[in-house]
Order: sequence, then structure tokens, then C-alpha cells
Amino acid sequence: MKFYPYKRLNRTVTLRVTSASLKLSDGSRDHLDTSAYSVPQRTVALGVAQHEDWVSARIDLSATLPPGAATPDAPWSDLRVLAVLTDGETNLRTVVDLRQDAPGSKEWSGSIEVLRDDHVGRATLVAQAVATVDEVRGRAIAETDDHWTVDVVAEEPLGGLRLDVKQTSFSKSAREWLHAYADAPWIVDASGRVPTVMVNTDVEGFSDLLGGDGRGVESKIHEMLVSQMATDVWVAVFHSAVGDLEIEPDGSPVFPTDWQGEVLREMLPDVVPGSHVEEALRQVHRRRTGDSGWVELQTRIHYAAVRRAGASKALSNALRGLQQMNRGDGA
Repeated sequence: MKFYPYKRLNRTVTLRVTSASLKLSDGSRDHLDTSAYSVPQRTVALGVAQHEDWVSARIDLSATLPPGAATPDAPWSDLRVLAVLTDGETNLRTVVDLRQDAPGSKEWSGSIEVLRDDHVGRATLVAQAVATVDEVRGRAIAETDDHWTVDVVAEEPLGGLRLDVKQTSFSKSAREWLHAYADAPWIVDASGRVPTVMVNTDVEGFSDLLGGDGRGVESKIHEMLVSQMATDVWVAVFHSAVGDLEIEPDGSPVFPTDWQGEVLREMLPDVVPGSHVEEALRQVHRRRTGDSGWVELQTRIHYAAVRRAGASKALSNALRGLQQMNRGDGA
């Protein structure tokens, strides 16, 4: 535990990546898909577009300060929120100011430029709230608890949402509630602290396919199965999160502070496109608790889950593998 000789905020700053784009050598800009960054893994993979000639990347950010940061009676002044990118390999440190979205708002946003020639691998991205405290300028009053990683070469952000996979016989499991799902190859349990995929070992050969290091078509099928499981997990955790929201006295929903909140922030731009995540959450809550609109929203929720799970890429790889195998058989 650290001790400071001045007053600070008791809670941390939440930092999110909201979009990313690459500036190419010809001056054009490639806006990266949301699969380039993962909120649960806090990673940006700038190699996802497989460009060899990109010059710089612009990463758009959003930071949320804890309550009490911008109140009129706060024991500090000159409040600023900084995004700090640090690369230990090149000994480079880049600092930019974020902008307050509205007077008195806890939300701050901005962007940071990552120059390709300045980095060789991974850099660390954090946010800090600094202010003048006891007439001393630039004192840190809060910061992020977990940093983001910006990887200039990786083609995927560490696999996105990690799956906690447990294998058991559904028909013989000591978890009696699994008996009702004895004919299912897997189910998702989103009731615990983290989502869990329960794999049914009663399905012959299924566990071997999931756990093996097969080559050729087997590896492609393995990839498809994992992406399908990931899709199910994204859908399940989204429904779990919106079904257990804390509600303000004025009826506004509050983002969860754990991984569920981060998952919502990542999926909502695809579920309610064109809206800020705060407004998107209000719309989803109104539709879920209101008289209409919730059923129609299921398509967008599934679409958001498919994108985050990389299902299209897994399907393309599987089809390409089958085509190659067919060509080989016909040779």
C-alpha cells in the first residue's frame, strides 16, 4: 500500500480504447475493426490489418474518473486527465491531455498517436488524473489500476475474451443441474464471478477435438468450435450484465464496475450503433424493461457477439482448409 502526504481519490480511473486506425504511407487511413482491440484483455493489436507500410496509429480513448473528482468542494484545482504511453524497449514516453466531455462530467476523451518507428513490440498505456493540491502542481490524485497493452505487431489482442472451460459428464456430474442438458455438447454458465463454458464429455470425441493439437481440417474445426463457444459466452455475459444492473434514483442504469461493465462497453457500440455507451446502455435498459424493442435487439446482440468472437475469420479459415483438402484429393 502506498501512502501520500496529500488528499487523493480512493477509487481508480477507468480507461477504455474506443477505436483505432492506421495512417498508411500513402496518406490514407485504415479504420480498424473492433476485433483489433479487446476490453477484457486490455490489448490493442495493431498488426490485425496486416499492413507493412503503416506510419502511425491513432488510438481513441475514453476515461472515467471516480466520484468526487470534479466537485466544486474538491481539495484540488486545475484538474487534468493524462493518457501516458510508455515503451520500455525504446525508452519512449508519450503524454497527451484528454478533454472533459462536459463541465463537471466524469467522462474524459481524446486520442494518442503511436508512431511505428518508435516501437518494436509492446507499449503500456495508462491514464492519470493530476491536479494542484496544497499549492503543488501536477500531483497524481488517481490513476488506472490495470494498464492497456499496445502491440504494434500482434495480429490479434491475445484471443479476446478468455474462456474458462471445464469438462465433465453432464449425465453423471455432481452438479445435478447439468443433468437436464445431457444432450448438449456445451453450455455457458454466466452465474459465477467469471463466465464458464461447461463441455460435455458424454459427446464422443468432442473433448479430444477441443483439447488436441490437430493439424489440417481438424485444427480449422477446432477454431470454429472455439469461436462458437466464444459467441455463446459474449451473448450470455451481455444478458447477465444487463439483467442485473444497479439503477440510479432517477431510473438511469449504472455500468457494473467489474468485467461485466467492460464487456458491456465493448459490445454496446455494435448493439446500439451511433450512440455514446452511456446512452446506449439506457436504450438497452429501456427496451429490456419496457413493452417493446427487446426482441428486435437480439439480432444486434448476436451480431456484436459474433464480431467479438471472430466467427467470420474462423469460418473463412475452415472453408479455405476444406477447399485445399478437396483440391489435394482431386490431384
